[in-house]
Amino acid sequence: MSGSLGIVGASGFIGRELARQATAAGWRVCGFSRSARAPEPGIPSWRPWGPQPDFRGLDALVNLAGEPVNRRWTAERRRLFHESRIGVTERIAAGLEILHAAERPRVLVNASAVGIYGNRQDELLEEGAAHGTGYLSELCRDWEKSADAVERLGLRVMKWRIGIVLGREGEAFKQMLVPFRLGLGGRLGSGTQWMPWIHVEDLAASMLHGIGHASLSGPVNGTAPEPERNADFTRKLAKAVHRPAIFPAPPFALKLLLGEFAGVVLASQRAVPRALLESGFKFRYPVLDAALGELLGP
Repeated sequence: MSGSLGIVGASGFIGRELARQATAAGWRVCGFSRSARAPEPGIPSWRPWGPQPDFRGLDALVNLAGEPVNRRWTAERRRLFHESRIGVTERIAAGLEILHAAERPRVLVNASAVGIYGNRQDELLEEGAAHGTGYLSELCRDWEKSADAVERLGLRVMKWRIGIVLGREGEAFKQMLVPFRLGLGGRLGSGTQWMPWIHVEDLAASMLHGIGHASLSGPVNGTAPEPERNADFTRKLAKAVHRPAIFPAPPFALKLLLGEFAGVVLASQRAVPRALLESGFKFRYPVLDAALGELLGP
């Protein structure tokens, strides 16, 4: 499948990789921006992101907007978390509603996150698992509910529950590498919590796969097939950079540094991509060793 693909959040880390792969696959990519943008490789055209964004002429739309939550959750940041997720999705629904049915895209991929499951210890979390509890879980739940208005317009909607995205240009991976390359890395808390991760190339490829597969709709876990416990993730990352990992971070230190977000770092989500696997998607990096080998290789 190819045609015209709109990406909200095209200038971000995931958006740039999605645009690169989509262009290579023959899609005409259009980004949405709050400011005037010059053409970039893979994103030849931009449309303004105003009160009434223009979605005419698009065959598919991907919404990757969302203020990063990996910082202290002040009242102002909570407002930004909500507006950049629920607010943006509601604006997409409003922009689509004013179009005639024939003018609308046929499919929407709307970002979500594995945080919707909350802290679930060793429970295996496929897409049918119940929602969890806590602020982040509720935020993700409301985020996904806001996409229901798009589904009611007749579009096929997928809610992509994204895990920890690993990529050379990703802030999460860059931040991980700093202490490990200095020999200061270590497990977080007990290290028994499951970390649902995915290589950015697989994340982008899986979204394009989903757009082209009518059997996929609703929640989709955007994670690799083999999640890792934090202690194992730590050991493998330390080995990959040829450094020891002997400085564990106790929970109280994480809470002092990160506030409420520490609870997310210590939460366990053994999420697996059942929907993707059953639809026939083939991961290029199904295991962590392969992903780290690519990310830290030449």
